[in-house]
Amino acid sequence: MSNSVVIITLSLLVLLSPFLSRVTKVPVVVVEIMLGSLAAYFGFLVENELFKIIAKVGFLYLMFLAGMEVNLKEFGFAKSSLLRRTVIYFTMLYGCSFTLFMYMDLSAVYLVVFPIFSLGMLMALVKEYGKHQPWLALALNIGIIGELVSIMAITILSGGLEHGYNREFLFTLGGLFAFLIGFILFFRGIRILFWWYPGLKTLIMPHDDSKDQDIRFSMALMFIMVAVMLYLKIDVVLGAFLAGMFIATYFKHKTELPEKLSSFGFGFLVPIFFIHVGSTLSLDAFSDPKILQLALFIAGAIIGIRLLSSFVAYSGYLGFKNTILFSLSDSMPLTFTVAIATLGYGAKAISHDEYYAFIVASMGSGIFLMIVIKMLFSFFNQNKG
Repeated sequence: MSNSVVIITLSLLVLLSPFLSRVTKVPVVVVEIMLGSLAAYFGFLVENELFKIIAKVGFLYLMFLAGMEVNLKEFGFAKSSLLRRTVIYFTMLYGCSFTLFMYMDLSAVYLVVFPIFSLGMLMALVKEYGKHQPWLALALNIGIIGELVSIMAITILSGGLEHGYNREFLFTLGGLFAFLIGFILFFRGIRILFWWYPGLKTLIMPHDDSKDQDIRFSMALMFIMVAVMLYLKIDVVLGAFLAGMFIATYFKHKTELPEKLSSFGFGFLVPIFFIHVGSTLSLDAFSDPKILQLALFIAGAIIGIRLLSSFVAYSGYLGFKNTILFSLSDSMPLTFTVAIATLGYGAKAISHDEYYAFIVASMGSGIFLMIVIKMLFSFFNQNKG
C-alpha cells in the first residue's frame, strides 16, 4: 500500500474522530483507537515506516506535554500527610505486584507491568475533564512520579533481558542514574543562571513573539533531549518528558504557550499515535478464549492492585467517589504496557499468546475504563446531594 493511501486514511480518521465522539458520547481517545483497529482490519492502514515514525513523534509529543504539567518549583505535596499517603500507596502497589509475581511464578515482565504507569491516557483525561478535579489532580501528580519510576523499571528490564544481569547491565543502569544526577545538576545550574541574568528568559521567549520563538525553542529542546537519550541508549520517553518539565519550570511568563502546544498536539500528532495503537492489534485476538482469559487476568491485576492501594492510602483524603475515579484513571498504562510486551516478546521472555494478551489487556482496559470513568463522573455529579 502506498504512503499516500496511509496519509489520506490518517487524515480522514483524525478529522472524523471528534464528530463520532460527539455523536456516540464516547471519549475521543477511545474512538481513535477503535477507528485505527477497524482501518487496519479492512486494509486501509498497514504498518510501514512513515506511519511508525509519525506515531512515535506523536507519542513523544504526548510525553512532552505530560512533562509540561510539572513545574519543579511548585511540584510536591502541600501536606506532609499526603506525602505519607503517597509512600503508602506506592509501597502497597509494588508489594501487591511482587506478591502476585512470586505466588504465581510469573515472568519478570509481569513484575514490571503490574505497577507500571503511563501518562498517555491520563493526559487525555486531563484534556477532557481539566486539572481542577481533585481526583485527576492527584492522579496526575502520582502518575508523574509513577512514570519516572516506570521508565527506570523499563530500562532495568531492557538491560536485564538484553545483556543478562551482568557487568553490561550494571553499566546501562549506571548510565541512567548518572544521567539523572547530571540533569538535576543542570537544572540547578540553569536556575542560578536565570537568577543572575533574568533577561535571558525573555531573550529566548520574548513577550512580543511575532516569530514564534517559544514554539521553535520548545520543539528544538524536545528533539535535542530525544537525541541525547538515543546516544546514551536510554528510553527516549524520558528525554521528551524532561524537556517539557524544563519549559514548564523556567518559562512561566509564556502563559499562552501550554495551550498553543496542547492544541497542536491533541489536534494532530497525538490522535495519530492513538490510531496507530489501535492498528497494531488484530481484531481476531479478541475472539481467542486463551488470550482473552490471560488478558482479563492482566487487566484485573493492574486495576485490582490500584483499587486496593488507593483505598488504603487515599480514601480518607479523597472520599469514596473520588478514590474510585482516581484509581481507575491511573489504571490505564496503555503505551508502556505495549512497549514492555514488545520488549519481552523480542527477548523471548513471554510467549506469542502472552504478547497478544498484554496488547488486548492494555487496549481493552483503556477503552473500557475511559467509558466507565465518563459514566461514573456523570453519575457522581448528578448525585452530589
